[in-house]
Amino acid sequence: MSKPGAKVVVVGSLNVDYIALVEQLPSAGETVPATELIKRFGGKGANQAVAAARQGASVSLIGCVGEDDEGRVYCESLAAEGIEVTGISTTLKSLTGTALIAVDSAAENTIIVAAGANGELKRAAIKAQQQRIQSANALLLQQEIPLESVVEAVRIANRARVPVVFNPSPLREGFPWGKYHIETLIVNAGEAESIFRLNIKNIARNIPTWRRALLKRAVGQLIITRGAKATLYVNANELEEIPTLQVRPVDTVGAGDAFAGAFTAHSAGGAEIISAIQRANCVGALATLKQGAQEAIPSLRATEMAFRTVRRLCK
Repeated sequence: MSKPGAKVVVVGSLNVDYIALVEQLPSAGETVPATELIKRFGGKGANQAVAAARQGASVSLIGCVGEDDEGRVYCESLAAEGIEVTGISTTLKSLTGTALIAVDSAAENTIIVAAGANGELKRAAIKAQQQRIQSANALLLQQEIPLESVVEAVRIANRARVPVVFNPSPLREGFPWGKYHIETLIVNAGEAESIFRLNIKNIARNIPTWRRALLKRAVGQLIITRGAKATLYVNANELEEIPTLQVRPVDTVGAGDAFAGAFTAHSAGGAEIISAIQRANCVGALATLKQGAQEAIPSLRATEMAFRTVRRLCK
């Protein structure tokens, strides 16, 4: 089991989600009434920070919110989770990041995301947090902030030999693969195939090619999540399939963020890699049992109970 209190720094986004429940999604030019309007906190960076904190890590979040009530209340909510928020800057140039979501009675949705203050997390703001990153046991990043800021954070971590956990979602062009070292890359199946230009269906028969692809992109180890299917783990020496916790999902939004945050917390705390993935599998699965990304993220106690079930499956 990992040691509690590992220092995890998360660099990423904070969004306020406004979710309108409707009978049917509007067509172009149409107005439809909402039966309910729900306000929730989201954003991949904040989601992952909450997941890591609930697994016992000592978490600092580096991000940016607007000089508005939404940003202030969001920071208060994160602080209540035990997350260090002094690395979150504010800006007058943009409002706090926002997602406008309409969900119909069949659970279909449309989403409009306004990056807002997330787009103002510039390279200079990352440099100002250099000491925080250098003192961490792990750095966790995604791609809902400017690419230059992602790269700068990785550069600082590499120079300080801080392990980098990278969840490059949403996937986009431009990251300088091979220039900087990524200790752990966490992706889903589609992202893996897009980054490595390889098919995962025959990964076991093509493992030498995958290992060369990892080496070319300076990736130490690769984790491929596949929903309910076993999670794949690849490094220079092995390929492992780690069973997931089987559940009946209610809401899968944020499950990937929960996995990434939990994995980072446990690996940074010294857990053996397969054990860290097993626990992350549990957190990702449990996070689908309730609505809402952050609301559904389980506690460490709930995770450990599920972990014992997964361990029995692996024997």
